[in-house]
Amino acid sequence: MRKPLIAANWKMHKIISEIEDYIRKFISLVDKNFDREIVLCVPFTGLYIAGKLLFGSNIKLGAQNMYIEEKGAYTGEISPVMLKDVGCNYVILGHSERRKYFNETDEFVNKKVLTAIKFGLIPIVCIGETLQEREQNKTFEVLERQVRGSLANLNTLDAEKIVIAYEPVWAIGTGKNATPQQAQEAQQFIRQKYAELYGSIVAEKVRILYGGSITPENFKGIMSQKDVDGGLVGGASLDPESFYKIVMFDK
Repeated sequence: MRKPLIAANWKMHKIISEIEDYIRKFISLVDKNFDREIVLCVPFTGLYIAGKLLFGSNIKLGAQNMYIEEKGAYTGEISPVMLKDVGCNYVILGHSERRKYFNETDEFVNKKVLTAIKFGLIPIVCIGETLQEREQNKTFEVLERQVRGSLANLNTLDAEKIVIAYEPVWAIGTGKNATPQQAQEAQQFIRQKYAELYGSIVAEKVRILYGGSITPENFKGIMSQKDVDGGLVGGASLDPESFYKIVMFDK
């Protein structure tokens, strides 16, 4: 049985004082003995204070990006060692916005995945098709390419640690979300392709999240699908009460 994972991706939002207010309020809402995993992926400037506030809670800390080197002359970049130092457990890699605006390729995302694993971070690896690709019936072609390119070269133990996030690009920040059936169809396909790489036993252990205009109203239906193991939540995670309702989707 795969433990549900619900992760908040705040993107480029919230200054320190807002992060402090959010986390204090959110922690007060969440039961200590919780049967699902919760991750807050905050901006780099807020990681240190977020790590301090989350310490001892059942809420994990995640970053939104990471470079492929441990240290060096890479102005403006953040290393996996730095993320571990402030208490990160997770890191989002290959988000469609990184791929679109910063030209990250599957091969580069794969290097980041291998680096994250090496330094003890769990990567949440994002894949998904654009509206044009879906309309051209290329969804499965794109997903297979991204799975094979972004998630290559892992050993069996490491392959089990990966979290995959299916985020149809056409549903991110648009108010349009995939139907539960569309999410299931895509995520079942992703699991099948992952099984071809690492075997069915590994593929059955890997959690595949859905992301794309998740709301408290639509998440329960999405989570009812067999191959949906959680969510990567954008805009609706910026308010602690809204995100709490998403986390509590079945209560």
